[in-house]
Amino acid sequence: MYDFSKIEIPEGAQQVVLHTCCAPCSSAIIKALQSRGVRVIVFFYNPNIHPIEEYNRRKAEIVRYAQSNDIPFFDGDYDAEQWFEHIKGYEEAPERGERCARCFELRLMKTAAFAQAMGVRYFATTLASSRWKSLTQIEAAGRKAESTFEGTCFWHRNWRKDGLQELRQQIILQEGFYNQTYCGCVFSQESGERKKRQQ
Repeated sequence: MYDFSKIEIPEGAQQVVLHTCCAPCSSAIIKALQSRGVRVIVFFYNPNIHPIEEYNRRKAEIVRYAQSNDIPFFDGDYDAEQWFEHIKGYEEAPERGERCARCFELRLMKTAAFAQAMGVRYFATTLASSRWKSLTQIEAAGRKAESTFEGTCFWHRNWRKDGLQELRQQIILQEGFYNQTYCGCVFSQESGERKKRQQ
């Protein structure tokens, strides 16, 4: 049994658009928010994921979880060409470098635009649940997105705390989720493969 009372709910946050990168990163956050009476709308926009087979596999898992828990799911579509154009010039940047910052920016801009179109004030992202991501970069991207799309507010939080990591592992086992081994983009995939070869 998990106590989610430490998760502060912003005033007026009866619902939230949750930018979702994958089922393993999403499930515990969804469960925690629902336990606090927040209606979650899942928005899947991840044009960074490579290859397309990997993208479809991750998408299928979050669709399965959303459907089995009666959670609204929306697909932001797969536009890899736009993603490559957005990170152009930063292909060789290290993980947590400028390439990642620009990637977060693109995805959260799209999320804020979707939230605005849906008439939902708050949006958040499961990217802030990964220990491999920079929370500072994620917050900067979210703040830029909220300032661009009037009426939206980025719900910034470290989604790794307050028992959510432990719950995440439990749900992964219960649901039998496919649990990926790299962030998603071709550059993170290559970086991971280099590290494996060096071990």
